[in-house]
Amino acid sequence: MTKKHNIILQPSGSRGQVEEGISIRSAARDLGVEIESICAENATCGKCMVLIEEGRFEKYNIESKRENLSPVSTEEAAYFARRPKLLKDKGWEVGQVRLSCQCKVRGDVLVNVPEESRGNKQIIRKTARERAIEIKPSVRKYYVSMTPPNLERPIADWERLAKGLETSMGLVRGTDAKLPRWHELTIDYQCLRTLSKTLREAKWQVTVSVWQDQEVIEVQAGYVEDSYGAAVDIGSTTVALYLCNLRTGEMLAAESEMNPQIVYGEDVMSRIQYAIEHEDGLEKLHKAIVATLNKLLKQAAKSAHIKTEEVLEMVLVGNSTMHHILLNLHPKDLGLAPFVPAIHKSVDIKARELGLHINPSGNIHVLPTIASFVGADTSAMIVAEEPHNQDENWLLIDVGTNAELILGNRKRLVCTSTPTGPALEGAHVEYGMRAAPGAIERVHIDEKTLEPRYKIVGEDEWNTGKAKGICGSAIIDSVAELFRAGIVDSRGRFKQGLSSKRIRKGESGWEYVIAWAEETSIGRDIPMTQQDVRQIQLAKAALFTAARTLLKRSGLESPDKIILAGGFGSYIDKEKAMLIGLIPDCELDKVYAVGNAAGDGARIALLNIEKRNEIDSVTRRIERFELPTDPEFQNQFMLATSFPHMSEPFPHIAHLIPNRVADPMAKNFMK
Repeated sequence: MTKKHNIILQPSGSRGQVEEGISIRSAARDLGVEIESICAENATCGKCMVLIEEGRFEKYNIESKRENLSPVSTEEAAYFARRPKLLKDKGWEVGQVRLSCQCKVRGDVLVNVPEESRGNKQIIRKTARERAIEIKPSVRKYYVSMTPPNLERPIADWERLAKGLETSMGLVRGTDAKLPRWHELTIDYQCLRTLSKTLREAKWQVTVSVWQDQEVIEVQAGYVEDSYGAAVDIGSTTVALYLCNLRTGEMLAAESEMNPQIVYGEDVMSRIQYAIEHEDGLEKLHKAIVATLNKLLKQAAKSAHIKTEEVLEMVLVGNSTMHHILLNLHPKDLGLAPFVPAIHKSVDIKARELGLHINPSGNIHVLPTIASFVGADTSAMIVAEEPHNQDENWLLIDVGTNAELILGNRKRLVCTSTPTGPALEGAHVEYGMRAAPGAIERVHIDEKTLEPRYKIVGEDEWNTGKAKGICGSAIIDSVAELFRAGIVDSRGRFKQGLSSKRIRKGESGWEYVIAWAEETSIGRDIPMTQQDVRQIQLAKAALFTAARTLLKRSGLESPDKIILAGGFGSYIDKEKAMLIGLIPDCELDKVYAVGNAAGDGARIALLNIEKRNEIDSVTRRIERFELPTDPEFQNQFMLATSFPHMSEPFPHIAHLIPNRVADPMAKNFMK
């Protein structure tokens, strides 16, 4: 019998066992991941390059080694020998980078497929919304005209410029305590180094960029109107960057990409573990995100027809783990009780300190963290949605591999977080995948015939195109439809004796076939299995229990409004999400998807410095609840594993399950 080995393909998250001797490219194709190649696998085009990650990956229970692949072939060696600059520019070495059409699997391996090698590009659903933003940037430009120095007044260049700024900035010494006196202004060292040359070449007529009316960070010859900044949401799965004009607020470009850290772990806990277990773990994670940010900056600047050096400020947000890794702070203590971050307050740091390729004197502003796993992305969500300025009780949920929740109004805000795992985004589901062409994104099951209808990403019509797998929104749909149509019961178990060829016993238990092999591009049936349903039960129970905990602590039965944030949250069918008990019961017309609220909040903070000061104040009065310390958590979690819940009535979706009966097991978990 042919030996089989585990292969994990990132960032798609696809994984499976493949036969020994198969090429990585063929194995990837079998698992639904397309890797480019235009040379008929003759090792001449280089389009199929992949990176081999080494080390112990506890999450997958594998030891990935370069030796677990066939040796570098003569053809591969010749290809890379002809391209030494490619390896140098990328920082790769032969053996680490391979041509996937040539290397054969001989053991367990984790493979990173770079974006340029991917046949199907990931769809990043983190678009920015149109918002009315009052423009009050932290960086302002002032035109200064000076008289050249002479023997009678040989004032130093910096002092001459600072005095000239007094008029341009409207600084009248001693009349307004809120404004600095001209002689209290500072200049960034990097800017100072080129100051004398710039002033003389500009004949003493310059435009000065001043950060927070305190520090000069750029001096340009002549009159210049526009300044540029970037807002970035660093998610566990995706990174989204928005390039803006700081004078007008106009968004000039938006770029996004998968977070490269996925290679080292799909959720925050696995990345924390990687940083702990590997001596160079933090360095790898940090360098990976910085490289991606620089890549996105370059792409955005090119689209906007500017240079990256013209970007004077960036505002970055992310969950607490992403926040720490970005700042090169070890995340170890985030993963250990009492789960304490290195810093809560917002951070300002020079771009050059982080290796970000904007103006080296430019500022990087990172919004404050709130709790161990309630990070700067949640702060940004609050900036965007402003629950602290409302009388109603709003429940904000950022749905992802780690869900963050905020509940309350202007009087009181409470928060918590819970790991939901990557199942909601396609991982840990047998045929799960992230949103890309070929992914099933919507599912409906006829309750009489038990036949499905499905819609594929990239197709306009239902039941057209070739399916490759099933992404997060359709995973929610599928489980909800299996329950609504009576194929699985409230505890998630497949019912026996139903008359449908789509319900069958597979290798890992009962399953329901959504698409037959001839309807797919992978030549295999695509089912939802009993194990898939279990994965969703665990994820949704964690999210619901977190929401229920906040409601109980606030003395509420239900929120006045539910706001679903995040790229994934925006594509969930709210009725089906409530049907399986992913979110608490609420009037359906009071459930809203707001897209990438974290990215919107970062953009608002970039363009309005007053919002930064406001969120610093708001985050310090938010009450935090750590779910692991709640003595009721386990019982509440067990109640929440049922569809939609073992005991709660869910009146707003009761019409979808008219024959629902009380679960006798509920009393065992209720006090």
